Amino acid sequence: MREDGRVANSTGDGVLVLAGTPIGDVGDAPPRLAAELTAADVVAAEDTRRLLRLASSLGVTIAGRIVSYFEGNESARTPELLSALTDGARVVLVTDAGMPSVSDPGYRLVAAAVEAGVRVTAVPGPSAVLTALAVSGLPVDRFCFEGFPPRRPGERSRTFEALAAEPRTLVFFESRHRLAETLAAMAAAFGADRPAAVCRELTKTHEEVRRGPLGDLASWATADGPLGEITLVVQGAPPRSATVTPADAVAQVVEREAAGVRRKEAIAEVARELGLPKREVYAAVVAAKATDDPDA
Repeated sequence: MREDGRVANSTGDGVLVLAGTPIGDVGDAPPRLAAELTAADVVAAEDTRRLLRLASSLGVTIAGRIVSYFEGNESARTPELLSALTDGARVVLVTDAGMPSVSDPGYRLVAAAVEAGVRVTAVPGPSAVLTALAVSGLPVDRFCFEGFPPRRPGERSRTFEALAAEPRTLVFFESRHRLAETLAAMAAAFGADRPAAVCRELTKTHEEVRRGPLGDLASWATADGPLGEITLVVQGAPPRSATVTPADAVAQVVEREAAGVRRKEAIAEVARELGLPKREVYAAVVAAKATDDPDA
């Protein structure tokens, strides 16, 4: 028994607990979350005010020390928390919603704890990624999580172009302020007809899942400006035909150029339709041009 009346860790070893928190409905909190918050020596929270509201909703009194741990102080606070762990403390890490370190603070502390030989465990909880996948109506046998797209338009477009031929279902987080721009950029890179789903306010009172082609979803977001926490699910690229060759792509680009389409747009269209990476089609067109006109 410690001087403060609380039970010390039986092994004397520190433990880092990554505790999943509800993504909306507090009723989704796992029973172990309350137990871990009660037993923690230190609770590191992305937002301490949200933590206290959550604890109140769960009927929990946090006796341990509460510290903030967010993007702005993550690097500076990690050594402090690691020191507590190596001294034998039970540190519980929570973020605003979902699982710590998944597009949230936590990775640095987990990496440091693992490097120091500290045990790391987790309290499984709700996940916006898996919840959105489940309700999207899109294929879920294979998927990849891409987090938040880049904020800068040019970098965002390049990121989507690199993912245009990805066959797995894609999952993204996005801010409501950038949703319309992001959906428009996706429509340009993946094709306006690519099926997708915008999942908003999952498990909350105003939950909404809007499904449709990316072009339609981009128009909807521009007109309505939806609010709330948003997860995007986009169907993967169609299977690439084994019979498609670079020469086929070049021929289609040339055909479009002859019809008045600019080369850049023609390459993007052909890449989408054939399920080829845009850079691969571009390289084939450049190589063909060099062969046809060596002095160009």
